[in-house]
Amino acid sequence: MSKIFNVRRFQNSDANEVSALIIKTLRTTNSKDYSAEYIENDVKMFSPEGVIERAGWTHFYVVCDGETIVGCGAIGPYWGKADESSLFNIFVLPEYQGKGVGRKIIETLESDDYFLRAKRIEIPASITACPFYKKMGYTYKNGIDIIDEEQLFRLEKFR
Repeated sequence: MSKIFNVRRFQNSDANEVSALIIKTLRTTNSKDYSAEYIENDVKMFSPEGVIERAGWTHFYVVCDGETIVGCGAIGPYWGKADESSLFNIFVLPEYQGKGVGRKIIETLESDDYFLRAKRIEIPASITACPFYKKMGYTYKNGIDIIDEEQLFRLEKFR
């Protein structure tokens, strides 16, 4: 039987735990695809204050196992467009990867108003997460399957 994970909207009081989750995941999982310098540059963006700032302009969710936050993800407008949205900050604690948490995050984001209003959804995907997003039905934007100057793949899904 699969484990039941609870999903809820992010609260500012979650900021320290979410920041620690993202930083641990970057340093553990993403470090196999990115340099230490690249990872530490990303780490700076995900301070508790940075997480709260991002949650201010997105619909930000957390996935909990009991009281512990084990994953997070957000959806927001794509450059202010009403008919396009983007997924952001999808992270799962390393010890919870492969247990359905990422799928639960995607399902939650894909039932959010920002997803439902959009004709196109884009994900700036890390090298690490690209195979997962492809499994979730996202494809390379404009067929471009190489990383860009930010060392990310641009993936998209049309509705």
